[in-house]
Amino acid sequence: MIDYENLSKLNAPFFEDFKKSFSQTLDSGWYVLGKNVLSFEENFARFCGSGHCVGVASGLDALLLSLKALNLPSESEVLVPSNTYIATILAIMQLGLKPVLVEPRLETYNINPDEIRKKITSHSRVIMVVHLYGKACEMSEINKIAQEYNLKIIEDCAQAHGASINGQKVGTFGDFGAFSFYPTKNLGALGDAGAITTNDPSFAQAIRVLRNYGSEKKYYNEVIGYNSRLDEVQAGFLDIKLKSLDQINQHKINLAKTYHENLKEHVIKPIKQEGYQDVFHIYNIRHSRRDELKEYLLERGVKTEIHYPVAPHLQKAMRNAQLGESFPISEMIHQTTLSLPISFFHTTEEIFKVCEIINSFR
Repeated sequence: MIDYENLSKLNAPFFEDFKKSFSQTLDSGWYVLGKNVLSFEENFARFCGSGHCVGVASGLDALLLSLKALNLPSESEVLVPSNTYIATILAIMQLGLKPVLVEPRLETYNINPDEIRKKITSHSRVIMVVHLYGKACEMSEINKIAQEYNLKIIEDCAQAHGASINGQKVGTFGDFGAFSFYPTKNLGALGDAGAITTNDPSFAQAIRVLRNYGSEKKYYNEVIGYNSRLDEVQAGFLDIKLKSLDQINQHKINLAKTYHENLKEHVIKPIKQEGYQDVFHIYNIRHSRRDELKEYLLERGVKTEIHYPVAPHLQKAMRNAQLGESFPISEMIHQTTLSLPISFFHTTEEIFKVCEIINSFR
């Protein structure tokens, strides 16, 4: 059986260092906002090329706190891709703001700048881009739109650690970069964890206060805040894996190359763009008979996933959200997309085997 993901195998190369880090943290007696968090924040900011990094409890909190730091009026609209994972939309709604869904490009699965312009109103305040599957959005054009309409940009980088355009990494194009370190991500913790990058020191300070009950000085609270602190244990683990993130990304890039060169044209493969370095958190293909193909692979020993089976506007939780009734491009993606195995532990031989099985599907 070729697993889609196996977190034990994925993390096996780091186990001994994890144990040392955990033991040192345990012995230190300092378990919240200590040296591990500070070290990881400094190192991850350096990796991204960002001025500041603030560790938080999850990727959802990274989005939520980024929005909160902007102090937007309640009628504010946030433009967001219609095919994103629902967490991106939840962050907007949980603050009482209005998500405005924008269709993606079918070729890239990322938000379409041409469609952004059509959805801007006098209430628009933020463009929340999502670098889906590990491919960066068209940030040059999106930044032009943001400047033209005086909009802020929040980058959802949950699936794109290290992805770049012409050498500039995601998380540095907008006002905030929101990262998730959920265990399956290219840089994954052993539990929930997240971070926010920004080049604005005032925004960074606002996030530090918000994540810690709205407090800059212990027991003195300046604003209504949250409990959303990156855990010391997880920060230690992340700092260890960060040293290997380029290696992890390159391995996934190599596996993606194997897929790209060996899969036949009866499936739709991810496109390549000049200047874009994709990091393939997910290698997705599309097929009109997706569910049949998924079952065909499973019967032959290959596990796959679907990211994601239901478009956000069709989720039961969103039935009263007034998101809009029809987003045909998003719906087409959700009905046809299939995620293939592409983990750090997978071998080239395994990926060849997956290609052979897919190519035999008729």
